[in-house]
Amino acid sequence: MAEPTGSAAETAQPRRPRILRGIPARITAGAVAIVAAVLAADSVGVVLALDRMLAGGVAATLEQDVAGLSADAANDDLVALDVLRINDDERLVRLEEPSGTVVNDEGAALLPSPEPGEQVRALVDGEPYLVASFTVDEQTVVIARSLVTVDEAVSATSLALAVAISFALVIIAIVIRFVVARSFAPVERMRRTVDAIDPGDLGARVPIRGVDDEVDRLAGTLNGMLDRLEGAQLRQRRFVSDASHELRSPLATIRQHAELVRAHPDAETERQLADVVLDEAERMQYLVDDLLLLARLDERGDVGTRTDLDIDDVLLAEASRVRGATTLNVDTSQVHAARVRGNERLIARAIRNVVDNAARHARSGLAFASHASDTGVVVTIDDDGHGIAEADRESVFDRFVRLDQGRDRDSGGSGLGLAIVRQVIVAHGGSVAVESAPLGGARLIIELPATAS
Repeated sequence: MAEPTGSAAETAQPRRPRILRGIPARITAGAVAIVAAVLAADSVGVVLALDRMLAGGVAATLEQDVAGLSADAANDDLVALDVLRINDDERLVRLEEPSGTVVNDEGAALLPSPEPGEQVRALVDGEPYLVASFTVDEQTVVIARSLVTVDEAVSATSLALAVAISFALVIIAIVIRFVVARSFAPVERMRRTVDAIDPGDLGARVPIRGVDDEVDRLAGTLNGMLDRLEGAQLRQRRFVSDASHELRSPLATIRQHAELVRAHPDAETERQLADVVLDEAERMQYLVDDLLLLARLDERGDVGTRTDLDIDDVLLAEASRVRGATTLNVDTSQVHAARVRGNERLIARAIRNVVDNAARHARSGLAFASHASDTGVVVTIDDDGHGIAEADRESVFDRFVRLDQGRDRDSGGSGLGLAIVRQVIVAHGGSVAVESAPLGGARLIIELPATAS
């Protein structure tokens, strides 16, 4: 079998043990480890305290023994017979005199001889003892008390604590695992919900429990992301649908005339055919430009470079253009100085779209107005046409919407003009609306902040 390459070996990550896979398992293991460390430290403290307490009791008893025997020795009452009478399993006594050594047990002969006033530990025949001594005249007495009961008590306590801690850790691990698993259950449900969402249909949403905790906030974030993805998908589909729908008409017109000329060469001249092709190509170019502009505004919502712009200059320039191209009367007496900050090209494009829309439906005249207010700049453009019904005043800003009264392709509208107006104005932080005009037609009101944000 071939050896793995160096790069593969370096990048290979060790697999995590199966028992620790998953966040709940890792949280449980970490929590149990911390609890175990705390309980172990506490248990060690308890055992050491118990050992010191019990050993202290033995030491106090040994001091009493030393005090009693030393008093007897001082009164010349301590003799070898007294030592031999000390016959219990807890004490070892050795009396050292010039005439010899007397012990109450064979083990006493093995005891060390500590300095008077000191207590030392010693092992005699494998059993622990606490040893002390005193000297009176020529007599030296070494006395020891057994620490076996102390060690047995400490060992029993240690074993009991170990069993109790082990049992407690098992219970704690089960409880923590259950609680953590319950806490992460909504996250798993969210994962399954998101995983089941069809890429072609992003309408499903993660349920929110309404308790306003971290899980609900995560669900809200996921839903917000799904909203943005769905919005991007809808914009993409709408762009493709709009483009295919609107481009189909000029292409069909070009094809129809081309097929007519091919079938009946005398039906149209080459110049007539060229005029049709150029007109429809120009319409297609306008459509594509408008669609791309809307797509950019949909995608980024950013208007690009912003500069200071005098709205009154834009309105006066549009009035001059309309007067030169039509016979309409344009009233600019209410155009006052007003300045905004924004993309000059896009704002001028939006105002031109509104003016062109008004000019197409005006009978004899238009009226432009602008003024600065406390909140920004207000622009109104009125016409004396048929007006817009109140029920249509919102939908007129939708894409490819044309109302019945002359608002069709033949009148020069693509159905995108007012949609572009709304997108541009909203991108600048403003708003646009339709009302009835004093002239009898429609009034379009544009509001922009003085420093558009």
